[in-house]
Amino acid sequence: MAGRATSPAIERSPHARFMRRAIALARRGMTAREGGPFGAVVVRGGVIVGEGWNRVVASRDPTAHGEIVAIRAACRRLATFRLAGAALYTTGEPCPMCLAAAYWARVDRIFYGFTIGDAARVGFDDRVFYRELAKPAGRRSVPTVQLLAAEARRLVREYAALPRRTPY
Repeated sequence: MAGRATSPAIERSPHARFMRRAIALARRGMTAREGGPFGAVVVRGGVIVGEGWNRVVASRDPTAHGEIVAIRAACRRLATFRLAGAALYTTGEPCPMCLAAAYWARVDRIFYGFTIGDAARVGFDDRVFYRELAKPAGRRSVPTVQLLAAEARRLVREYAALPRRTPY
C-alpha cells in the first residue's frame, strides 16, 4: 500500500485516530528536542495499551525509538512480553530494530505513515541497515567474531534442559 492515498472512510476510522495519536506523540517529542519525528501506539481490543515517541536524544539511548518505547509500555501495562492481537501504529515505516521488536512481540499488524525513503530524505537513512542485514555476516561492515562457541553452546543446552522455561 506504500505510496497510495488512503480512502476518506479509512481517514475517519479508528485506524486514523490511532495514527493521529502517534503523530501527536511524535510532534511532542520532536518539539521538545527529545528525538526525531517518530511516535507510536500499540492498540489491542480497540484500546491504546502503550504509546511512545523517539527519546534517543533525551535518554542518550540509541534503542529508544518510538516503536520500542511503545512496545515496552504495552508489555509493562499488560504484564506480558507477547502482544498477539495487537496492532502497532507508527509515524514512520519501522527500521530493522523496530520491525524485529514488533515481530518478537508478536504484534498482528503494523500501520505506518511515512516510508523509509521519506525518513532518509531528512537524515534518518535506515536503508543502509537493511542493505547491511541482507549481506552474509562475513561481508557486513561491522565484523562479527564467534568466540567461546563450546561454552556458549553448553549454555543453550542448559537452557533447553530447564523443565520450566518460558517459551518465546
